[in-house]
Amino acid sequence: MRPRPFIPEQIVTDKNGLYVKDNSTGLVWHRCELRILYIDTDRSGTVYHSNYLRYFEFGRACLMRDMTFPYIDIEKSGYVYPIIEINVLYHSPLQYDDPIYIHTRPSLLEKVRVRFDYLITHKDTGVTICTGFSRHCAVNTSGIPVAVDDKTVTLWKTFPK
Repeated sequence: MRPRPFIPEQIVTDKNGLYVKDNSTGLVWHRCELRILYIDTDRSGTVYHSNYLRYFEFGRACLMRDMTFPYIDIEKSGYVYPIIEINVLYHSPLQYDDPIYIHTRPSLLEKVRVRFDYLITHKDTGVTICTGFSRHCAVNTSGIPVAVDDKTVTLWKTFPK
């Protein structure tokens, strides 16, 4: 299945270069860079499928840190966000040492759940590698579902439009 076109454009007002706007959808994405390590590949020389979940986590952690809400601070305030649903659509393989962009955006905020969307592209070619999302449930340190914390709500409200 072919992915929807992704046409990123640097946001002029973003002096740190952390955000791009997709000209095909109008959505703003946080962007971070990574290079594929040898350990991430399988016997066929391509990235093993489950490693994309690690890339999603890297993108999510970078987004939260860059928005001044590092996940570790949220955990220290008594909230944990385990994944309750994950989705990945693979479009093109990655190889060892490929440079990639991981695009992440907060997409859905509910009373006790949040969802992040992801889009990974090859840095040099712009080819869309995979798309996906993760849904998380807010729980306290005892594992009981609770309302999403104020810092996370603020992240959703202040993410660039």
